[in-house]
Amino acid sequence: MRIAALSLLLGLAGCGPILVIPGGVLDGAAMQAPSDWSFSDQIDTMQLETRPADPYSVNIWAVGIGASLYVHAGANRASWVEYMEANAQVRVRADGQLYELNASRVESQDEFNRFSNAYESKYGVRPRNESAAEAYLFRLQAR
Repeated sequence: MRIAALSLLLGLAGCGPILVIPGGVLDGAAMQAPSDWSFSDQIDTMQLETRPADPYSVNIWAVGIGASLYVHAGANRASWVEYMEANAQVRVRADGQLYELNASRVESQDEFNRFSNAYESKYGVRPRNESAAEAYLFRLQAR
C-alpha cells in the first residue's frame, strides 16, 4: 500500500524532486540566465538538476549575488556535488523558470565570506562550515 501511495505521489509530481527525495529531469523550456539574481531573495527553495546524461535533481537553498547563483553543501560530498564536479552543466528551476548554467567550485575565501553574509541575510542562519578549503560551495553562472 505504501509503495502504491508513493508511486502515485511521484506520478503526480512529475520527475522533479519531492522534499528530500531526489528526482530526475526538470520539465520546462530553458530561459536565458538573468544578469542579476536578486529576485531569488524571495525564493526559499529551488530545484537543481545535475548529471545531464542521466538527470538527477534535488531541492536546495540558493543565494543570488549579482550574476551568480550559489549552492552550498557544507562539507557533505553529496551526490549532486559529485555530479557537478564530473560535469559542470546544471539546470536550476527558480519560481517556475528553468535556467541552464555552469557550476564552478568557489575556492576564494573572500568570495565565500560574501556568500556567507548573503546566506545569513536570506535564511537567518550562517552556512555550515564556512571554510572555502573544506566546504563545497558552487558558483552557478550563465553558460
